[in-house]
Amino acid sequence: MIHIHPVSDLRNKFPQIEAIVHGGEPVYLTKNGHGSMVVLSLEDYGRLTGDVESRLDEADHAASRSEVRLGHDEVFGSARSRL
Repeated sequence: MIHIHPVSDLRNKFPQIEAIVHGGEPVYLTKNGHGSMVVLSLEDYGRLTGDVESRLDEADHAASRSEVRLGHDEVFGSARSRL
């Protein structure tokens, strides 16, 4: 079930929002009737970003061991050619 709440519920109904989020569901918050943000548990956020974070850490580590630096055109040209 999708949970959509006004952003004011974050303050006024925090325990309910927290229970939904810790139950494994995201909560979509609106401001003036428009989407504003999504609230996730730390576990869910970690699952979403963990692979990205670890790959960025690997790239930082590889970059620290090499003097090679690629420009925008080289990186995106290579990516485009693979697609």
